[in-house]
Amino acid sequence: MQLNGKEKPVGKEAHSFHAKLLFNPEGNDKLEARKIIKGNPTNLFNLNDVKYQWANRVYRWMMGNFWIPEKVDLSIDVLDYNKISPSEKRAYDGILSFLVFLDSIQTNNIPQIADYITAPEVTLILSIQDYQEAIHSQAYAYLIETVVPKANRESVYEFWRSDKILYERNKYIAEIYQDFIDDSNDYNFARVIIANYLLEGLYFYNGFMFFYTLASRSLLSGTASMIKYINRDEFSHCILFENVIKNVREENPGLIQEDLVFDMFRKAVDQEITWSQYIIGEDVVGITHKTITTYTKWMANERLKAIGFPLLYEGYDENPYKHLDRIADVGGEGHVKGNFFEATVTSYNMSTAIGGWDTF
Repeated sequence: MQLNGKEKPVGKEAHSFHAKLLFNPEGNDKLEARKIIKGNPTNLFNLNDVKYQWANRVYRWMMGNFWIPEKVDLSIDVLDYNKISPSEKRAYDGILSFLVFLDSIQTNNIPQIADYITAPEVTLILSIQDYQEAIHSQAYAYLIETVVPKANRESVYEFWRSDKILYERNKYIAEIYQDFIDDSNDYNFARVIIANYLLEGLYFYNGFMFFYTLASRSLLSGTASMIKYINRDEFSHCILFENVIKNVREENPGLIQEDLVFDMFRKAVDQEITWSQYIIGEDVVGITHKTITTYTKWMANERLKAIGFPLLYEGYDENPYKHLDRIADVGGEGHVKGNFFEATVTSYNMSTAIGGWDTF
């Protein structure tokens, strides 16, 4: 059977389902009838009656994360950029290019998923996520326009056109998203929410560690502050999709198959390791090919465990960047802390940027 010119894997059910109506007078908003997907809501937001209590906690957490990119001081970073090595400059530019893609595609993709979410409390926080992804895009533009020399800025945005490894990474995630837009069925929905979880919970993190490693050497601390704000937002998005996946599995047994999840995780881990080793290399103090592999597989195990699946990578149970916990403080209200995710609750309501890199 062909799906958009692609062979649908044998044994995969692909029953179509439709986006919710903008207004459905025949809908049923009672809590006992509410579902994450395939419910029958009126599509009016009755947020006094909430079935998914985790969504309330994530809402408060995300709403406390308000920040403005332009309030982060990057004046020292302009000088620091000239101090780092050519390989570190290449990594700085290349990682920013990948991050620009990730948040660009998320800003466009989240509304596509929200159209099929039939619990108003979950739709609400997806709207906040979409807003935050747009802020991240503005943050990357601010970094590129401020820190990267003018002659190199366009090449950051266009890096994917000339770099085969980056292009393949971008293409993989984009095709999964596009498949769901073109053919909204059970199988493609399962793929798209797992892809979102991987993007939010795995794809960003080696890049984040690069910036935190520079900050630990008192370099580009403004960039690291910006990344920390973004990191905290992305972590809340990861928790959002973690809960969506768990509830979808509970309410729709068999929709998210273990072999699909494992196949997607393996592919994502292989691509993340290949890309990170390629763009960071082994000339950055504190990061090696081995730590990249260890960190990525450890992170994948953590993400699988969080959504109730067995671990894929035996023996990868420690974070090699534990010493950066003080910088990578990404916890939030209501989150169960553990390992790398242990963190203090910090309100964003910002008037000044996150500081303190000079005391690391």
